[in-house]
Amino acid sequence: MPNEEGIAPTLLLAMPQLDDPNFHRSVVLLCRHGDEGALGFIVNRPLDVPVKELLVLEGKEDLQVPLTVWEGGPVSQERGWLLCRDQPAEGDTLTVCDGIFMSSSQTHLKSVLGGDPRSCAPDRARLLLGYAGWGPGQLNAELTASAWLMVPVDEELIFHTPHDKVWEAAIRSLGVEPSAIAPAPGVH
Repeated sequence: MPNEEGIAPTLLLAMPQLDDPNFHRSVVLLCRHGDEGALGFIVNRPLDVPVKELLVLEGKEDLQVPLTVWEGGPVSQERGWLLCRDQPAEGDTLTVCDGIFMSSSQTHLKSVLGGDPRSCAPDRARLLLGYAGWGPGQLNAELTASAWLMVPVDEELIFHTPHDKVWEAAIRSLGVEPSAIAPAPGVH
């Protein structure tokens, strides 16, 4: 059972018996977990939408950057979060762990988009729409019901593994063959 300080940061891997279509074979970067609930972002669902179709930045109408757009979760999908490997110099920033940061700051987004194009590359940053949220005790109940597996946060898995291979690679990192997973109660 998770301790009082929570289990974040960690990666949550949706188990096959998790019947919520929002999370089928999803990998969630759990950023915060505590008595008030939990906050995470799906990291293996790219959207086929160019960033220039979503953002209108004054003076940057011809924006051509490699920043990719991903589904971050089913909650508040109109809100964007920047998942990045470089710590933002300003704005609201959530340090997930060493080398992984989340920001919802428009100032930071403009800075990334207007700076070195390399900082927008898929192995450096992503624009996530929405998030995954759990109320008090909700994630703990799902863990007890074996809805999720937990693995340590792995930058290589998040940023360098093809999105359609992340779930299987994460499970294999535990020494388990994905096809061998069977529903069972308990925290994994």
